[in-house]
Amino acid sequence: MVALGELVSGKDLAAHAVILAGGRGTRFWPRSRTRTPKQLLNIVGAANMLEQTRERLAPLFPENRIWVVTNGEQVAAVRKGVPKIHARNTLTEPEGRNTAAAIALAAIHLLHRAQGDALMAVLPADHWIAQPSRYRRVVKAALEVAADPGALVVLGVPPTHPETGFGYIRRAEGARRVGGQPVYAVRQFTEKPSLARAKRYVASARYFWNAGMFFWRVSTYLSNLERHLPKTHAALLRLSETIGTRRYTAALRRTYPTLANISVDYAILEPASRDPKRAAVSVLPAAVGWSDIGSWAAVYDLLARSKGENVSAGRFLALDSDGNFFWSPRKFTAAIGVRGLVVVETDDALLICPRERSQDVGRVVKWLEAQRLRALL
Repeated sequence: MVALGELVSGKDLAAHAVILAGGRGTRFWPRSRTRTPKQLLNIVGAANMLEQTRERLAPLFPENRIWVVTNGEQVAAVRKGVPKIHARNTLTEPEGRNTAAAIALAAIHLLHRAQGDALMAVLPADHWIAQPSRYRRVVKAALEVAADPGALVVLGVPPTHPETGFGYIRRAEGARRVGGQPVYAVRQFTEKPSLARAKRYVASARYFWNAGMFFWRVSTYLSNLERHLPKTHAALLRLSETIGTRRYTAALRRTYPTLANISVDYAILEPASRDPKRAAVSVLPAAVGWSDIGSWAAVYDLLARSKGENVSAGRFLALDSDGNFFWSPRKFTAAIGVRGLVVVETDDALLICPRERSQDVGRVVKWLEAQRLRALL
């Protein structure tokens, strides 16, 4: 691995965006498939979600400093679907090992490219941001905070309701301001709470949703990796020596399955928040119209302009029907006397479920896997 040498000031560091795009999006079946997952679909808007993410970041990061981490099954579709991301900036995981490993893979490549330290913004490929200009202002401030050696920075979304499907971040009292944005110390990361606890969190106004957007120096991340996952760190040290050589691909295939299969939240951020003497974890509020678009119901909520409106991707007629979501762009849809349904049609499959059960669509994918119906996966 490239030696960092003397730590340089944040102003001297190049900032890179690392987009994590290896997920399968099983709750968006039957549109989302193994080779064409959620982030490569036009779920909301004309462009696919990964391209929308790249476009949102383009004013802040030059093309050669936007990276994507994906997997072998999806890499061809990623390169075709988002051609403005350089091929050499598309990193392929031989298998999924969760976010700590995916971020670490990007970190050693950034270190090699920069021949020293760099700043990295780690961002999901498949989220919706309704206010991109405001989002970029928050990102710029987060990068400024992350330029301090040892700083770990997260964005927190102010909760709009007591959601039990998200992790939460508890902030400290009192904020400083960086780039015009408030910055709070993090007191605790909390996993998905019960409904009663989520209601208390929202009422307290001291909690944010954890949107999975992180900022730090490469050196900061790798030093935390060495502290908390030393075997993974050591394996990556060896792998980094092969970057740019013919040995890299074989070394990657040999090394990657040995890395810890754990999220960055569990591996790095939660331990760091419990040990403030060794790491500074900060959260910036991001009231930017964020949605993780985690289900077909979430898509409906984004697209419906009024309560009870029927939303359709193609021509339709709805008689005595309301609150439905139809995806059938090539066929006319007629609905009579139905309410709150999700109907999604593809060439080989049809999904029908109540909107409130759209979180269960992933169970269909698990059944298909168990039945080995690979053509439908």
